[in-house]
Amino acid sequence: MAPDITTAAANAAAAAQAKAASRAFITFLAGDGDYVKGVVGLAKGLRKAKTIYPLVVAVLPDVPEDHRKILISQGCIVKDIEPVYPPENQTQFAMAYYVINYSKLRIWNFVEYSKMIYLDGDIQVFGNIDHLFDLPNDYFHAVMDCFCEKTWSQSPQYQIEYCQQCPDKVAWPASMGPKPALYFNAGMFVFEPNLSTYTDLLKTVQVTVPTIFAEQDFLNMYFRDKYSPISNNYNLVLAMLWRHPENVRLEDVKVVHYCAAGSKPWRFTGKEVNMDREDIKMLVKKWWDIYEDETLDYENTVNVDRIKGALTEAAGGIQYLPAPSAA
Repeated sequence: MAPDITTAAANAAAAAQAKAASRAFITFLAGDGDYVKGVVGLAKGLRKAKTIYPLVVAVLPDVPEDHRKILISQGCIVKDIEPVYPPENQTQFAMAYYVINYSKLRIWNFVEYSKMIYLDGDIQVFGNIDHLFDLPNDYFHAVMDCFCEKTWSQSPQYQIEYCQQCPDKVAWPASMGPKPALYFNAGMFVFEPNLSTYTDLLKTVQVTVPTIFAEQDFLNMYFRDKYSPISNNYNLVLAMLWRHPENVRLEDVKVVHYCAAGSKPWRFTGKEVNMDREDIKMLVKKWWDIYEDETLDYENTVNVDRIKGALTEAAGGIQYLPAPSAA
């Protein structure tokens, strides 16, 4: 007897929805500043990329109610977390606000999800990256960082002009000991929430001396043996454009990280160093094109999905299966 095509399609759809329900993108928001614009832009970018997974926003208590309402209106799942602070010492962080970023460790407690992709609020997604959820479990997947900007001036890598993005340009001298382990940028990573890992992260951070890059240094230390590098296309740090242009093909880039000084699109003036570059201005414009596109607003997108679904039902077909909200 031939299989029931309608039943098979329904079963496949149910399985896909079950998988979607156990996976999510996640970002982090603190304070009452303008970073909420970045998160809104990210939500709309994910929607434009037609992801089938939601965007969770882990918010600290100091995120005001009106910002939470904005996020919810954009289809985000807002989850409250408590701050995490490192041990007190005299460490001078690269940026003063880095200290609050240790609170990102709370996301390992979101065990209602089997797998998550973390994205900083100053990131934009320009292409579908849902396939990254299928990367092997039990690894920490992220993009290698670049050591060439002045923010790294206290590192031995910067001082000898060594960078893992071009390891053959300057050899690591034997006189400085073993070559450093590969180091990732923690603005984007793929991970699995886990209560045991969560508990150990919080325990370990309390006995680990903070360093200049705060939670990024800590995560690199903690996941050193589980780190699995992925392509720069999934977290393009803008400094790569002028430090390692040979490693960048903009047409292939799916995720852009606006972390260079002066590059936040919602604050952009073009006056800071390197911000007058045409490729930078183009990427900032692409961010604004998404942010200002009202057709990407959650309510508008949901209404379009409902209309398509109704038309399909009226036609008695199964060609269109409305996907879960992208963000």
